[in-house]
Amino acid sequence: MQTWVIKLGGAVLNTENAAKALFEVLASQTQAQFVIVHGGGALVDSWLKEAGFASAKHQGLRISPKEQMPYIVGALAGCANKQLMSQAIVAGHKPVGLSLYEAGIISSQKLKALGQVGQCDSGVQSVIPELLKLGRLPLISSIGFGDDGLWYNVNADEAAAAIAKELDAEIIFMTDVAAVLDANKQPLHQLDTNQINTLIAEGVILGGMEVKVKTSLLAAQHLRRGVYISSWQKPENLVALLAGEHVGTKITP
Repeated sequence: MQTWVIKLGGAVLNTENAAKALFEVLASQTQAQFVIVHGGGALVDSWLKEAGFASAKHQGLRISPKEQMPYIVGALAGCANKQLMSQAIVAGHKPVGLSLYEAGIISSQKLKALGQVGQCDSGVQSVIPELLKLGRLPLISSIGFGDDGLWYNVNADEAAAAIAKELDAEIIFMTDVAAVLDANKQPLHQLDTNQINTLIAEGVILGGMEVKVKTSLLAAQHLRRGVYISSWQKPENLVALLAGEHVGTKITP
């Protein structure tokens, strides 16, 4: 049975019943098994603001000082993860909330200037294969742990790509836009390395989408096949993608 890693943008939590609709589609797909990796940037912004912290990003990555980590962990591994679990249960799944550590990923500091922003390394046995055998739905937040026991805030796109590589799974990045857009705001159906580099240099792809596209390209290179960026706002897109149809933007190695 084919395994699909679905990276779900945290913005899905801001739209009533959007996650439930997506989980209902997954429940109808009995010929595949799924692993969900999620973000929650808007929720983190809200929690940090309420706590009196300013949020800052560098090239789409949230700068994560140690003093902010309890709020970032609480928002992502706590509130966002459990909100998604609630929606999954209502849709008929048996979800299990996890961090990256349980998923087989060890984290380490990406850049000192970014604080506790982590990168993904393998190195610990994953519980995901056993959970899938039990018919459970892994819901993985992008909070990681290092060998030093420290918490790390890992970009959810990078986390999803690392987990897909570990599982040799297909991957779909589901975001709040239907596809990557060109300079005229028109959807791009396919992108390769040269096109991506050109669009980034021209400032057409920037911020969070730059991270997403670069990560998608790395995932495509590691998996040696195309990966998709599509929208969670249209759950039917997922059915089409699982059936091998071309929906959204295909990133090719």
